[in-house]
Amino acid sequence: MQRLKHSKRTLLQCTVLVISALMIAYGANRGELETVWNKAVNICLECIGLG
Repeated sequence: MQRLKHSKRTLLQCTVLVISALMIAYGANRGELETVWNKAVNICLECIGLG
């Protein structure tokens, strides 16, 4: 019984991992990487005070 629960959990984790990787690839393909990078730079420059 416990072995079955473990395999279901592992399957769920692998499914979520694959879906996450696909969504990251889709976002990078759409050009969202540049948008995220610009926001990260702005946070560093404005909030943290670097630069």
